[in-house]
Amino acid sequence: MEKSLHCIVTGKVQGVFFRSFIQEQADSLGLSGWVRNLKDGKLEILAQGSEENLKALKERLLQGPPLAQVQNIEANWTDYDKTYHGFEIRG
Repeated sequence: MEKSLHCIVTGKVQGVFFRSFIQEQADSLGLSGWVRNLKDGKLEILAQGSEENLKALKERLLQGPPLAQVQNIEANWTDYDKTYHGFEIRG
């Protein structure tokens, strides 16, 4: 089973193309999983892949796309019972 990283990103992260940014970064790093907006204005991410590439994704989240203002990232390594193929944007 691949490593999984679960993140909640807070700040100005909705309406600034953050989900597309994350998908591009995940694709460039060969990661799979998903990203979605939460009703409380946060973003949720589940990414799977090598530990090195997951750490790289986490670093890229700190900056985000140009219009974003990241205040905090809660990131946890997790054992996830499903393996994803590709990275998708969810609702």
